[in-house]
Amino acid sequence: MTTAARLTPASFRKITTAWIQLQEHAGIGVIRNEREYKRMVALLDKVIDEGGADENHPLAGLADVLGELVERYEESRVRIPQAEPREVLDYLMKENDLRQSDLADEVGSQGVVSEILAGKRAINARQAKALAERFGVSPAAFI
Repeated sequence: MTTAARLTPASFRKITTAWIQLQEHAGIGVIRNEREYKRMVALLDKVIDEGGADENHPLAGLADVLGELVERYEESRVRIPQAEPREVLDYLMKENDLRQSDLADEVGSQGVVSEILAGKRAINARQAKALAERFGVSPAAFI
């Protein structure tokens, strides 16, 4: 029997109460417009800052859910193609005529950027947030 099949009416009341509180305090839900999108991206940034990028952190699941909501909105509105974070970075660098050394403030040395673009190093949460701010996209594009 699945977990959903075992939920009791009392469990649903608790879920309903928790959901209402989550919506009131964080505004989490389906993104329907640009204002909600910006609010959700800002919330994702805060969750990442609190440690949500660490898969062992209690907020990791929330970061995943928020990332999925942001990604769904972007795919339906912005049409960002599916790509690896390093491919997104490479594309944005080319579109903005940037060299690896131009990203020192966001990522680190030219060598770090080179390793990311070569697939030898992943983009961490701090770098994803900084890159998102620089390029005006969601941090989810780099995670």
